[in-house]
Amino acid sequence: MRTRKIRKTRKKIIALSGALTVVAVVGTATAFGTGTGTGSHVEAHGGRVTVPLAGGSAVVDTATLAVRARADDGRTWQLSAPAAGGLGPAGKVSVHGARATWRYAAKGLTVTASARDGRLAVSVRSARQATLTWPVTGTDPATNDLQIPRGEGLSVPVADRWWNSARAGLAGSEAGMADGLTMPFWGTGVTGRHGASYIAESDIGTTLKFVSAGGRLRTEAEHAFSPQEDTTDYRITFALTDGSPVAAARDYRAWLAGHGGITTLREKIARDPGVGKLIGAFHAYTWGQARTAEGVGRLRRLGIDRMWLGYDADGSPMDAGATRVAERSGYLVGPYDSWANAQDPDAADTSVSKWPAPVWQDACVHTADGRPVTGFGGRGCYVSSEALRRAEPARHHLADRTRDMTANGADSYFLDVDAAGELFTDRSPAHPMTKAGDRRNRLERMARLSGDRRLVLGSESAGSWANGVLSFSHGSGTPVSDRLWKLEKDRATWGGYAPAGAPAIFFKPVRLPDDVAKAMYDPRYRVPLYQTVLHDSVISTERWELPWSKLPDQSRTRALLAMLYNVPLNLVLDAGELDRHGKEIARLQKYFAPLHKAAATEPMTGFRLLTPDRLVQRTTFGDGALTVTANFSTAAHHGLPGGCVSAVVRGGTALRLCPAGL
Repeated sequence: MRTRKIRKTRKKIIALSGALTVVAVVGTATAFGTGTGTGSHVEAHGGRVTVPLAGGSAVVDTATLAVRARADDGRTWQLSAPAAGGLGPAGKVSVHGARATWRYAAKGLTVTASARDGRLAVSVRSARQATLTWPVTGTDPATNDLQIPRGEGLSVPVADRWWNSARAGLAGSEAGMADGLTMPFWGTGVTGRHGASYIAESDIGTTLKFVSAGGRLRTEAEHAFSPQEDTTDYRITFALTDGSPVAAARDYRAWLAGHGGITTLREKIARDPGVGKLIGAFHAYTWGQARTAEGVGRLRRLGIDRMWLGYDADGSPMDAGATRVAERSGYLVGPYDSWANAQDPDAADTSVSKWPAPVWQDACVHTADGRPVTGFGGRGCYVSSEALRRAEPARHHLADRTRDMTANGADSYFLDVDAAGELFTDRSPAHPMTKAGDRRNRLERMARLSGDRRLVLGSESAGSWANGVLSFSHGSGTPVSDRLWKLEKDRATWGGYAPAGAPAIFFKPVRLPDDVAKAMYDPRYRVPLYQTVLHDSVISTERWELPWSKLPDQSRTRALLAMLYNVPLNLVLDAGELDRHGKEIARLQKYFAPLHKAAATEPMTGFRLLTPDRLVQRTTFGDGALTVTANFSTAAHHGLPGGCVSAVVRGGTALRLCPAGL
């Protein structure tokens, strides 16, 4: 039941909390290349500030904050339209080497534009409560597509009629940069192999809005300045790219690495060899027989040599005997837990919401008027990470909880929500907290699990800011349409938590409505943004309530995507599921395991669309460690049949898989 050494790690936690900044910045290459615009000298002429970029330059109009790019080949286009709502008169520009500064006195805003690591870096400061809608991107007529890190990632044609319609569920929506997207950037592609990357360094307090105007999509970033929330500084960078579907992700990876923000799986395995058991493993939540020693043995007899086995907080955990068999089989075992919800112990609907007194209600997040903030789904309250942090030295709530949950010998842990970016402001005078403080607390407590406790840690839909403290993420692979939530609330269609041994919410097959299926799983619009940034850092799967067999119409596509992106399938298992699909699951895992062993610790270094219809795609990992080609169409392409995937491990021959549909 879901709610939505260490010293070295701690330095990264401090660096990545708050506005995702660190003290030192090292040089990085942008996705565009070095070009001729790598100098740092900024020039101002009248109301125009020119900033050199890798691959060209940018001109900022101080009257409106409109930004125009000029590439080295002479191509120009608009990186941002003017700020929405007007700014008032701009003050005089002051230039000092690599930066220019000016003010909008009427709005109380101070702007600094500088050249940093081949990018245009803009900082806006307001000492008072205010909002700024800027940049406004994708407005240039030459803009073709928009890349969004929704889950794994989407690349959306801006003039596509369907994506501009209400049926797609994108136009008119918005996403928080800290919690609505898996990574705080977006990108655009422009005619002529050009494009742009936009990174919201100040992700907390920033929202990305998707607007349809004149039959074309654009984005509007809105930042809320708040002294109380410590969001008075808004920082965003612009970079020129080559316009490929993953160019903005390459740029963000370079930025993140340059800011000390990527911890690789190799580093995590060196620190804890148990993390290595994730390599080649599918992930599965277990029920009934699948939680027993007999069930684990059945998986081994199918030939499955690696698995991550989890179990829900339903009062029937995997026992010590089953855990020992799983460990001998090379599997990882992990309980589901959540530290985000508290309920009245006498009426709680799940054991993970029961805490020792006085967590309920003293440790709840509180509003300014003193009321507890109601928890997810109207259940209990959200628990303040600051309240738990302050209580821990004396009361040991988290340490005791972890010890109890792993008493069966579990060597892994799934901590729901903590890495998903749903952050809270707590106005309780007993444990006040900003959203930045909430994130810092979450990072520190996750670091204790994966560091001090040496548990192979995962969390839900992990944001890039959490990559240093966990090894796997359930949910970051799914570009969720908001319409999915409405469908899941329809228990008659989706299924609920009965029967206890095989809850329909997991096991009942569902046919997605066409528009939801298109928005989430049409391979023409899927791009591996998350993998481009974090493939060699975090092992990512789809959401927990979307196991592979839940969506029969998408089973083949999802299997192809998993192999193409070199990521595990997420499953749900009981005796009946193994009766129905056990042999196919084993076939898929046997194909996946050697590919993952070859490339799991390598970065994704390439993604290409091989056909105009975007249905044949290729990925590469490392320096030729693995190349994978997937054909999502019904027609053969260069000998690869439709519905099949071909993979080549360095030095080997092509291995083909044609997944069966369900």
